[in-house]
Amino acid sequence: MKKSTYKKIANKVIELEIDALKKLKKSINNSFDKAVNAIVKCQSKIILCGVGKSYLIASKIAATLSSVGCPSFSISANDCSHGNLGSISKKDLLIVISNSGNTQELIPVIKFANRYKIILIGIVSKKNSLLYKASDIKLVIPEVKEAGLGIVPTSSTSEQLAIGDCLAVAALNKKRFSKQNFKEFHPSGSLGAKLKTVEDLMISGKKIPFINENTNMKKALELITQKKLGILIAINKRKITTGIITDGQIRRSSHKNESLITSSVKNIMTKNPISVDKNMLAVKALAIMSDKKITSLCVHKSARSGKTIGVLHIHNILDGNIS
Repeated sequence: MKKSTYKKIANKVIELEIDALKKLKKSINNSFDKAVNAIVKCQSKIILCGVGKSYLIASKIAATLSSVGCPSFSISANDCSHGNLGSISKKDLLIVISNSGNTQELIPVIKFANRYKIILIGIVSKKNSLLYKASDIKLVIPEVKEAGLGIVPTSSTSEQLAIGDCLAVAALNKKRFSKQNFKEFHPSGSLGAKLKTVEDLMISGKKIPFINENTNMKKALELITQKKLGILIAINKRKITTGIITDGQIRRSSHKNESLITSSVKNIMTKNPISVDKNMLAVKALAIMSDKKITSLCVHKSARSGKTIGVLHIHNILDGNIS
């Protein structure tokens, strides 16, 4: 088979899956709203169940729902016949995924849900199926043409995956789930790094190198050496930030000013240093540092930009894997 033929096959598969998603889009109705409400109202676990490829899709949907604050896990219908039905409680919400809705392995799961009045959401293509008839909320996905001999689960599993994403994103909006909430469930990896805020990385409390603006530079030199950050944050008697001093600035001033030691901090400092809100994304703070060609930022809370509650240093950014 020629390589060009493989490309044609790939294009055909994609076309079939695009057609399937277009049909799915048109099929969304009030049952979808009921499903979202049931997911958000669930006070226990959301359990997704399937067989074969549908089980793999169920696992992905469960992971996505969990990531947006809807505690979920997946179980295989095969394992349910060997004890895993015990993991389903009366307060749980059960979502069963099956293209045909008549798979034999699903029968014990469906009967168990109906017997104990467990809310059952069925994601299914055939309305004459057991799953469709037994479901409290019926999400019917259109019957579509599969790629690969017309029988390999491809277009149908794309529909299943897409309806799962729709449920998760709709639940996210219903719960008013924020980026901050999302970050809490993704503390590691590149995604976690992108969602880190200035507050997550900043130096705070007694570690902040504060110095009164009227202090002489001799004491300032001792403090900047002691704190080992290469900067000092100058404040006035009302503890309002008035300036910043860096070790590089001190070196440059020493060449110009023979009486540096006896000078006061306010005569050497850079006035009105840049300050950012603690809730700013760290990646945005890095962009400010790069643009202004500086290595440190003062951090404030809300509208109180003159009150420094933390310091963000370029080293904090690098340690946090922000890029």
